[in-house]
Amino acid sequence: MDITIYHNPACSKSRAALKLIKDAGVEPTVVEYLKNPPDKAILAALADRAGVSVLELMRPNEDEFKAMNLGDATTTEEARLDALAAHPRLINRPIVVAPAGVKVCRPPELVLDLIDASRS
Repeated sequence: MDITIYHNPACSKSRAALKLIKDAGVEPTVVEYLKNPPDKAILAALADRAGVSVLELMRPNEDEFKAMNLGDATTTEEARLDALAAHPRLINRPIVVAPAGVKVCRPPELVLDLIDASRS
């Protein structure tokens, strides 16, 4: 099974999701997005496949989020994509890509739904 996790090893939720994937017998592709940030096209595709807005891929408690007013209703999705690409620390984690779809796996146990659906 082909699974990719956009992972931050410093994040306990991301580590927990990665462990759940491996415990399910899957060896995922791990993208440490702080070292290898996804570009705008990938981020837009992730949001689209997850069925969420770009805002929902973001960490609203980060200083950059607040400083750039990214939660403001007048901020465009394009501006949010620019911010995510320029400041990957704003990416909510972990994002898991599986054959059955894409999810921001918070809580980490949401990854189990993706694995089960991908095996069906």
